[in-house]
Amino acid sequence: MLLKQLRFLRTVATLPALALLAIGATHAQTSELISPRQHGPMQFHGFRTDGTTESTNWSGYAVTGTSFTQAVGSWTVPSVNCSVTPSTYAAFWVGIDGYSSSTVEQTGTDSDCSGKNPSYYAWYEFYPNPSIEISSLTIKPGDNMSAEVSYSGSEFTIKITDTTTGKSYTKSSKVSGAQRTSAEWIAEAPCCTNRGGILPLSDFGTVSLGLDYTGVSGSNYAIDSSSSNPIAIGGFSTWEEITMVTSSGVDEAVPTSLTADGTSFQVTWKSK
Repeated sequence: MLLKQLRFLRTVATLPALALLAIGATHAQTSELISPRQHGPMQFHGFRTDGTTESTNWSGYAVTGTSFTQAVGSWTVPSVNCSVTPSTYAAFWVGIDGYSSSTVEQTGTDSDCSGKNPSYYAWYEFYPNPSIEISSLTIKPGDNMSAEVSYSGSEFTIKITDTTTGKSYTKSSKVSGAQRTSAEWIAEAPCCTNRGGILPLSDFGTVSLGLDYTGVSGSNYAIDSSSSNPIAIGGFSTWEEITMVTSSGVDEAVPTSLTADGTSFQVTWKSK
């Protein structure tokens, strides 16, 4: 465990400066900038006594390795309780990079509270570029989502599908400096407050991710250089469980253990 922690801290300490991105669309589709919101790399808080990871903006699972070429996930869009947490935000996504690197190639949905009014939408992001809302997809609580981030040649491609409605969206981009050293399935408190900090987390109850909950085949899986076939989260030798906490260490969003087949888990909201 000590070696694992030292490797992680060494990687974080030597991260390069945020890279600029060269964005190239595969074809024109309806989208718009979500400003100034972003869904960024994991902000590391510490390790728990059981060796799992604490973060101030992520909860869920990551797998680490080399040269990831695919990450596929699914989740059921949770409803938010805006009477309990007005003016708050919660994101759910699948991606490559960001666990211990400075870019993230990702796509997902948000369940936010605009005041006391719930708001649901899909987005993609090639961080550090801004999040882009996908306005051609209409997202509702209870919809099952399937999402994939893949890498081929010199480009990343995101694809997100609302399997309840059958509608999907695809976008490709070159990402300078991407290391492809991790894949993730995450519930996130997005950035940024006026001072650049993490936004308060919406009360999303419990979100369910993966095949055993959504029925979406092939999720939650990834491919890296160790295999030419998809591997479930629990099939990787280096998978990381992540709990979201406040800066003082109070639980905000807590993941369950992986299901028996290693594909699926839930995250439960605890506090904003």
